[in-house]
Amino acid sequence: MVNRKELDPEKSRSAAFGYRLRTLRDERGWTQDELAERMGCSATHISAVETGRRPPTPRFASHADRVLGTGDRLERQSRALRHTALLEGFPEYVTHEARAAEIRLYEVGVIPGLLQTPEYAVTLQADAVRREAITPEQASERVALVAERQATLARSPAPLMFTVLDEGCLLRPMGDRATMDAQFARLLEFAELPNTVLQVAPFRMGARRPFSLPITVLTMPDRSLMSYAESAHRGHLERESNFVLPILAAYHQLQAEALSQAASVTMIEQLRKGTP
Repeated sequence: MVNRKELDPEKSRSAAFGYRLRTLRDERGWTQDELAERMGCSATHISAVETGRRPPTPRFASHADRVLGTGDRLERQSRALRHTALLEGFPEYVTHEARAAEIRLYEVGVIPGLLQTPEYAVTLQADAVRREAITPEQASERVALVAERQATLARSPAPLMFTVLDEGCLLRPMGDRATMDAQFARLLEFAELPNTVLQVAPFRMGARRPFSLPITVLTMPDRSLMSYAESAHRGHLERESNFVLPILAAYHQLQAEALSQAASVTMIEQLRKGTP
């Protein structure tokens, strides 16, 4: 344990991968030399990955999963590293989202990715390309990730999903009428699922709205909690229950003040018909 470097998983995506790799190795009581021997690489290579100095290749991550018996957890996390168009912290969040037992979403301004139609997602990213915020390649990367995240929800048992949309998500047009019509239809289908709740937070809530920015709260299979929020430049994944519990309480307050699902569905149906 001499000269053992402290790792900060929040520092970067590579650091988060390295932290998980070391944790898994420590749980098995293996040294870097022992893991390296099992994987057929050098201990220097293992050290570089664990400390975030060398990003893992998909082949390295897949091999590590086989040696450590972790399914495809490391491989999925390494794939997230390739999403260069994403905010710092988001790829790590996605790995937890894929395993969550319950997902609570609150979104402002746009339909959240887990509920977007492909056409809506393409239109949203095309505007980012127009503004030169991202490249066309990065736009394609973001759209592909939306599809990947939605695919992870098709598991058994399916996660419970509670979604509250600020009214602005519905009123902000995205693309042509057909794009919005399909998106509204997707929301109505979502509301019919047995594992979902969909609500709208109307503008008239005013100051009673507890959040001004999007927020996500995950309940993991072991009932632990984590929250995810974004600033303009990076995302933050919070695991400390002392910080997450107040956010969860505020989310419940938001649900209590928002429209019921029945009223929310009626609003979406009226918007789809073009009536106020």
